[in-house]
Amino acid sequence: MEQIVFYCFASILLFAGAMVVTVRNPVRAALFLILAFFTSAGIWLLLEAEFLAMTLVLVYVGAVMVLFLFVVMMLDIDLAPLEEGFAKYLPLGIFVAALITIEMIAVLGASHFGLDIVSAPIPHPEGYSNTKEIGLLLYTVYVYPFEIASVILTVAIVAAITLTLREKKSKSQNISEQIKVKAKDRVRIVKMESVKKQEAES
Repeated sequence: MEQIVFYCFASILLFAGAMVVTVRNPVRAALFLILAFFTSAGIWLLLEAEFLAMTLVLVYVGAVMVLFLFVVMMLDIDLAPLEEGFAKYLPLGIFVAALITIEMIAVLGASHFGLDIVSAPIPHPEGYSNTKEIGLLLYTVYVYPFEIASVILTVAIVAAITLTLREKKSKSQNISEQIKVKAKDRVRIVKMESVKKQEAES
């Protein structure tokens, strides 16, 4: 029964991941990515990683993806330029996708990750806490990669704030200057040649 549930979740995850990169509507792509996150959380539950599954749902689905969805909906992206360049880059996209697929099959094939090489996870005892185990791994074995990742994220946040605070040249109205304007400053009467000739004849 566990294998059937795993294969169902894996099929849904592959379908959702394929739809994320193939669908043209950004809102639908974000929704399919949310489905992929939920399915990944289900697979992690099968591996007895309840803390990672709940973190994925609460942080990514509940916060990050909802924020992405609101941003995409508020930006009102024009899809016409995206549809125009689709046929132009389609051969290159197919080549890159095929190359990535071949590489993933070569690395993640049954010869490297089969059940005869990688055994199934052993059921943990009743008092086992995966939260405690993750904390021990992060702050002992992977403490330096963890700190480097935090520094990179901090630099990315500072760069994003800097980009948003840069000076923007946008058109704006100055109401006080508009009120001070007089008619002679804005209206200029120009006499044409025909008007000058009529005045000379008269």
